[in-house]
Amino acid sequence: MTEFELIERYFNPLIPPAQRGEDCALLDLAPGEELAVSTDAMVAGRHFPEGAAADLVARRALAGSASDLAAMGARPLGCTLALTLPEIDPSWLAQLSRGLARGTSELKLPLLGGDTTRGPLTLTLTVLGALPRGQALRRGGGRPGESVWVSGSLGGAAAALEFPTMAPDEPLQQRYWLPAPRLELGQALRGLATAAIDLSDGLLADLGHLCRASGCGALIDPLRLPLHAQALERLGEDRARALALSGGDDYELCFASGVPAGQIEALGRRLGVALHRIGELVAEPGVSLVGAETPRHTGYQHFGGGREP
Repeated sequence: MTEFELIERYFNPLIPPAQRGEDCALLDLAPGEELAVSTDAMVAGRHFPEGAAADLVARRALAGSASDLAAMGARPLGCTLALTLPEIDPSWLAQLSRGLARGTSELKLPLLGGDTTRGPLTLTLTVLGALPRGQALRRGGGRPGESVWVSGSLGGAAAALEFPTMAPDEPLQQRYWLPAPRLELGQALRGLATAAIDLSDGLLADLGHLCRASGCGALIDPLRLPLHAQALERLGEDRARALALSGGDDYELCFASGVPAGQIEALGRRLGVALHRIGELVAEPGVSLVGAETPRHTGYQHFGGGREP
């Protein structure tokens, strides 16, 4: 099978007909809108285990990439995929294509094109989104005195890595393989949140990025963290809380806001998303914990002893 036969069989059916066979995807933006673009690479043995089911790999890669659009408050437009393969395996590719088809449909993120090449198994996704000009949720808008919030629950995805033989349909494994990017929440937070980031590397690490961009710090109450129920059940409170702080891969949103708490809570109820106030931004730099020392390991680092899948 040639590269072009591979593309025609497994990926062109996912691409809108008007976008097939061109050197670039062409997208129209409405007046007053701007484009949001993000690229993420997922490497076998680093971001997902070797031999993982291809459909789960595809859906995890899509969700993780789409979470960057959610963090900016953008609505999804589409994505491109650069696929690096050690060899052509038709069965694996068919499974990958099915996962892509389901994920792009669920996220309203159609595949617009991409590239294939030979090498270590890697999926590199570029996602495209749109939002009203000047309304993007950025990392650098937070101010001391504002509340810090997180969506959903934390620690579940990291906890799943501690049970590698667990069946993939278990809730804990689904938390790792099938994260739900908060696209609707991100768009609804425009005008309410002053700063936002998605939680891919761990709460402490990612909130630290937000604080540095905002020129402030944060004081977090670890007892307010929304712990994943199954992580809590299987690992106990101390370990579940440690993973909620530093585990990563949850792809929830962390954001700062100065509006009344009731307004944020009402938004969560309207969207059906649990939103938790976990602390506040402070003038002193750094992220600190109420009544506890900040862990030395704050989250994933590619070149600093980061955790393995």
